[in-house]
Amino acid sequence: TLAGYGQAWTKQYDHVDDCICGLSLVGKGEKHGFVDKDGKLVVPLIYDEALTFSEGFAAVKIDGKWGYLDSTGKVFKEPMYVEALSFHSGFAVVSNGASYGFLDTSGKMAIAMIYENAGMFSEGLAAVNKNGKWGYIDKTGKEIIGMKYNFAGAFDNGAARVMIAGKWILIDPTGKKIADSE
Repeated sequence: TLAGYGQAWTKQYDHVDDCICGLSLVGKGEKHGFVDKDGKLVVPLIYDEALTFSEGFAAVKIDGKWGYLDSTGKVFKEPMYVEALSFHSGFAVVSNGASYGFLDTSGKMAIAMIYENAGMFSEGLAAVNKNGKWGYIDKTGKEIIGMKYNFAGAFDNGAARVMIAGKWILIDPTGKKIADSE
């Protein structure tokens, strides 16, 4: 059995995720839904794919499109995206298949779909790709570190790993090089 789950109801599913926001992601066969802490099915097993709840929302996929459920299991954002990531720091990366942008927790497109790729926000900045180069924006969509990297990772403890001119380096949140990286 899974750690923390002694309940008999868990046996009826192929997998049961840890309970977050009061609802746990469950899967059976090819379908996914959500149960409450007592194993009662709150969101039926109708989704082809689903992510665990994060910041009160869960990304779910049906008929080839991603949308979001709120913490009660109700549809918060109709499935319309080709790709969708979990909410992180109040924003979720979504894509229409051609470009990427950011939804906020009110369900609005807070940062327009103008990027070729995007990573989630960490430490106030998100790595985004435009015209084949990576840089960083803040939560208003303002470019903070210019689009000059071959690749850019997430910030962690004040540093992010980026590739420039074929070399990996660590930069600080202002874009200043801290050190070479492997």
